[in-house]
Amino acid sequence: MSVGETVEAEPRRRPGRALRFGSMITTILLLLFGVPWWTLVWSGNRWPGAVFAAGTVLFAGAAASFPFLMFRGHSRHHSDAAARIADTMLGVVWVLFVWSVLGGVLRGALALAGVADPLRSRTVTAVVTVIAIVLLLWGYAEAMRVSRVRRVDVSIPRLGAGLDGLKVVLLTDTHYGPINRARWSRGVVEVVNRLEPDLVAHTGDIADGEVAQRREQAAPLGDVRARLGRVYVTGNHEYFSGAQRWVEHMAALGWEALHNRHLVVTRDGSSLVVAGVDDRTAEGSGVPGHHMDHGAALAGADPELPVLLLAHQPQQVTGAVAHGVDLQISGHTHGGQMWPFHYLVRLDQPVLQGLSRHGDRTQLYTSRGTGFWGPPFRIFAPSEITLLTLRAGA
Repeated sequence: MSVGETVEAEPRRRPGRALRFGSMITTILLLLFGVPWWTLVWSGNRWPGAVFAAGTVLFAGAAASFPFLMFRGHSRHHSDAAARIADTMLGVVWVLFVWSVLGGVLRGALALAGVADPLRSRTVTAVVTVIAIVLLLWGYAEAMRVSRVRRVDVSIPRLGAGLDGLKVVLLTDTHYGPINRARWSRGVVEVVNRLEPDLVAHTGDIADGEVAQRREQAAPLGDVRARLGRVYVTGNHEYFSGAQRWVEHMAALGWEALHNRHLVVTRDGSSLVVAGVDDRTAEGSGVPGHHMDHGAALAGADPELPVLLLAHQPQQVTGAVAHGVDLQISGHTHGGQMWPFHYLVRLDQPVLQGLSRHGDRTQLYTSRGTGFWGPPFRIFAPSEITLLTLRAGA
């Protein structure tokens, strides 16, 4: 999940479409940067001329440079330095925008209480600024820390007794990127190994960048230990970053890439089909042989066996229901990552996070993600390493 995901390259844009796209981006930028500027600088603050001028130049310069930095940072031949600046800028302005809007409630309350400008506007400015600073510092610490373990029991009626208590660790959305998090990656792997899992699954969005750029950060994944297997499927960000090369690299690290296929794991006489499908954006990516295909993933599987399906996006649960999957595990949403972005996520996805039921048989577990995309902040949406314990019976 990310702001950048909504911008996909097209071979040829018609002039009218390009104009509409440009107008939409301009409107978004004016709102994102303009609302905080109005609240903190203009409004009724009546700052001295030098303060007003400095604040205006700061916001105008940020708004003008942001598209350039974002393009330089996230285009095909991207610059990590530009990406770090642009991503951080996006996080900061998002928080300022949200709390500037909410500051309007305080402004109204102060007006009703008879507080006049400039005291009223300066009070709002102070409150918005303090809240933004606190949330950004806390959000940065949350984003950079090794994820907490979230433990969830999942009852699967068709699961055989021999697999009761099977421990599945879910990693997803690690998003190794412009900020080098090799140390963080090693910390995640240490936590996973302490859980002594039977199966470890990574449901995509490993990195933002090619294998050659993110090799150091991804290397610790080769040290993950699991009794029955390590499995992986592609996320949408792999299709911005050399999907087939990531599939091959994960195989080189000892992971089974479930590229529209399945394997069967067995313990104490009971078996489980572990299947995986490509991300739903795969077909439109132009990468040969990549597309979401539930039928191919389950071809030849014993229909009497329970099925655990890896699929990057919760939205792919529609296909899981149609094919009688017992449990789908996914990521992609990041739990919204930065409140209140989760309201926008829910416009595209059926679930934000946690365990949910779909149809008569299928359950879906959606992780908030192990890492973060873009802005190095997590606000009211903590990351997670998920320990799913599968239970036999109702």
